[in-house]
Amino acid sequence: MDLDKEVIKTDSALGTIRIADEVVSIIAGLAATEIEGIAGMSGGLVGGIAEMLGRKNFSKGVKVEVGEKEAAIDLYIIVKYGVRIPDVALAAQENIKQAIENMTGLTVVEVNVHVQGVNFPEEEEKVEDTRVH
Repeated sequence: MDLDKEVIKTDSALGTIRIADEVVSIIAGLAATEIEGIAGMSGGLVGGIAEMLGRKNFSKGVKVEVGEKEAAIDLYIIVKYGVRIPDVALAAQENIKQAIENMTGLTVVEVNVHVQGVNFPEEEEKVEDTRVH
């Protein structure tokens, strides 16, 4: 697979279409955040702990290898506690593949999902009433 910085498609009658790798990353990130059970994207392991990125930075936590007609995606995620991880990963793979193929015309040859951590629900802190009656 060709590892250029941008996808190049040529239409001899009208010219050239170029899609930057970053665009493919953003599409994959957006498709991943649509999946119930994904708490966020991971920027990798920092000191042995998965760093969770904000949901607005869609291309982070996604690595792409894009050729002229094919793409391979690596997705780094943090899942919500209690979900069935294989189901979440499969749903992410299918949604990302469909989104990229529909929007870019590229063939997605693989979507590798790397689960980097689990997000536990925050316990509600009980505030004691210390007022004197």
